Amino acid sequence: MSDAFVGLGANLGDRSGNLRAGLRLLRGPRLRLRALSTFRRTRPVGGPPQPDYVNAVARFETGLPPRELLGRLLWVGDRLGRRRTVRNGPRTLDLDLLVYPGAELDEPGLTLPHPRLSDRRFVLEPLAEIAPGLRLAGGRTPAELLRRLDS
Repeated sequence: MSDAFVGLGANLGDRSGNLRAGLRLLRGPRLRLRALSTFRRTRPVGGPPQPDYVNAVARFETGLPPRELLGRLLWVGDRLGRRRTVRNGPRTLDLDLLVYPGAELDEPGLTLPHPRLSDRRFVLEPLAEIAPGLRLAGGRTPAELLRRLDS
């Protein structure tokens, strides 16, 4: 079993309810929720004008390899009404595979760790909350990367 960190975000409909529904659909025998950050209201980054998001990060224990886990994340998003019509557009639920410790991948459709993780406060703050010792880009912790964003 491995740990996997998943970013959750929604800015359409019942945003917090969409995150909770996504978490319920993700759980299974090979995917167990181990930690969940506080839900945070955040401003959209890029894309067209749109409502604020509710974001969180979850730590799962999983027996799924990264590509299979990504497929499950996409399936759950689709099941909850995610439509990919506008890049960085509004969404009912967005699930991103952020970190799969021990896996560094750069494949079509899957890059690990997530390529924009170290520049996104809405991901780093919840990661610092649930995994303060996690080592990310350049061996830095989420809190160290947050300080870099603040400088």
